Amino acid sequence: MSPAVAARELSYAYGDHVAVDSISVDVAPGEILGFLGPNGAGKSTTIKMLTGQLRPASGTIEVLGMAMPAQRTAIQQRIGVCFEEKNLYLSMSAEENLRFFAQLFGMAGFDPAPLLDRVGLADRARDRVREYSKGMRQRLMMARTLVNSPDVLFLDEPTDGLDPVSARRIRDLVRAEAARGAAVLLTTHDMMEADELSDRVAFINEGLILAVDTPEQLKLSHGSRSLRVRTRGSDGDVGEKVVALDDPDVAGAMSAALSTGDVLTVHSEEATLEDIFVHFAGRGLDA
Repeated sequence: MSPAVAARELSYAYGDHVAVDSISVDVAPGEILGFLGPNGAGKSTTIKMLTGQLRPASGTIEVLGMAMPAQRTAIQQRIGVCFEEKNLYLSMSAEENLRFFAQLFGMAGFDPAPLLDRVGLADRARDRVREYSKGMRQRLMMARTLVNSPDVLFLDEPTDGLDPVSARRIRDLVRAEAARGAAVLLTTHDMMEADELSDRVAFINEGLILAVDTPEQLKLSHGSRSLRVRTRGSDGDVGEKVVALDDPDVAGAMSAALSTGDVLTVHSEEATLEDIFVHFAGRGLDA
């Protein structure tokens, strides 16, 4: 199956600052690719090139088999983009925002009701967007992104700063769109969200792609696995032992840990995507 998005050796600079440095990335139909890195890593610049808002200094882009930016108009008819910045019309209602956006795609007779129901805004459809909370506005942004039933979704920090309920609803929408067959490129600095949603993840730092693989394979290849055993001894003191699962004598180490007293808890532990990012980048997401 051909990738829905194929970028090769993309570069872009703001003056003397190289924001994206010869990166390559693919996204398949029905796949969610988590594009992970700290603020300023080059995530948003990459999306702007892939969606035709910035022209790469070098490299090539194909979206749905068409060249970007040469066939930008045709590509933009078939993609959906949700930016971190909200650019809704605050004086319009949710219905009016979606109808106006549908007109830009030449969609006559568009009915916004099903989309507003999907994002949980059916009961506020006629309210002015200026009355919406941050979470409601972001859900409306997602609805607007889906107006044209896009074949590719570019989502830039879609849940950043949202309450847990709004964030969960947006994650459910992302999964549903991928299940429908849309290719999804999701930028985020939330490693837990990326681990939960992504089929594959790409680490980007200082404009460079550091690694691309499934979350599970990255953690297995570059992390450590262990069991944490907590016991209470005969004196009542609680002790803790960590047993490395990659220890050649893991059975003996586990037996020794369990024999130190009454077992209170046994928990498995594995590296997080944050740990793996630090392994590659030498810094955390907030550094």
